[in-house]
Amino acid sequence: MIKVGIIGGAGYTAGELLRLLINHPEVEIVFVNSESNAGNPITAVHGGLVGETELKFTDQAPLDAIDCLFLCSGHGASTRFWEMHGRPDGLKVVDLAQDYRDESCGYVYGLPELNRNRIAGASLVANPGCFATAIQLALLPLAAAGLLTDTVHVTGITGSTGAGVKPGATTHFSWRDNNMSVYKAFTHQHLLEINRTLLSVQPDRTAGIDFIPMRGDFPRGIFVTAYTRCDMDIEQVNDLYRKFYSEAPFTHLSDKTLDLKQVVNTNKCLLWLEKHDDKLLVVSAIDNLLKGASGQAVQNMNIMFGLAENAGLRLKPSAF
Repeated sequence: MIKVGIIGGAGYTAGELLRLLINHPEVEIVFVNSESNAGNPITAVHGGLVGETELKFTDQAPLDAIDCLFLCSGHGASTRFWEMHGRPDGLKVVDLAQDYRDESCGYVYGLPELNRNRIAGASLVANPGCFATAIQLALLPLAAAGLLTDTVHVTGITGSTGAGVKPGATTHFSWRDNNMSVYKAFTHQHLLEINRTLLSVQPDRTAGIDFIPMRGDFPRGIFVTAYTRCDMDIEQVNDLYRKFYSEAPFTHLSDKTLDLKQVVNTNKCLLWLEKHDDKLLVVSAIDNLLKGASGQAVQNMNIMFGLAENAGLRLKPSAF
């Protein structure tokens, strides 16, 4: 059994991670760290786990007792954690914050559809951002074929859980319900990792990405539309995508248009392609808390420990 620990155990990503790991056939959870909840039952915060676990939060982090550590705290907290703790030899780490997504300090960028072989040999993995995952998976086959030669126009709508568990003015139900809004237009922080990844795949790419993020009136999921100029016909592009993701257990090209509920509660990314004159439209849908966070973190752990990539991740979508 893989012995795991979690830092930052009270947030949405940690709650989803716990839900997955409790039911993972090869995992034993040793500790869940949350200083503000130390001594309280896990279920006092994550009520969906009532009847699933008797674990309690702790303010300790016995790193010598585990094989794999998940860092689920806010951005910047991972760097502070390592300033106060030494990493034992052999301890593998999956960081869900953005601190090491630039592959600094020896971390490998944890997008399995691109870096599976590197992840398999890594001890340190930086989990991608949620918008970054959906957008990169929409565009990677084009970049690999050298076809990102014009500006890519992207609109992405995210659920309220993408803003984290701590309530804010734009996450309260009374504001979010029956409402939509634009935020961080053209400046979203995930553009850094998206552009870095695409340049690593298509080094001669000079065109940019115009990204308009939006807040949706639903709790979870990301729905992305991206379009750019492309000279290939739709049959050729479909074939390109199928070949690129032929060995990816969670990323699939749909044969009909998508809706968000097809991916909610799963680790899937579903893609749909349309051609309109010289414009190619790519639709990409993921669950922001699973393929966009905790599910992908477990997928990375599976790869790092030589397990089946889909172990503990056979999840049914909330399709109705």
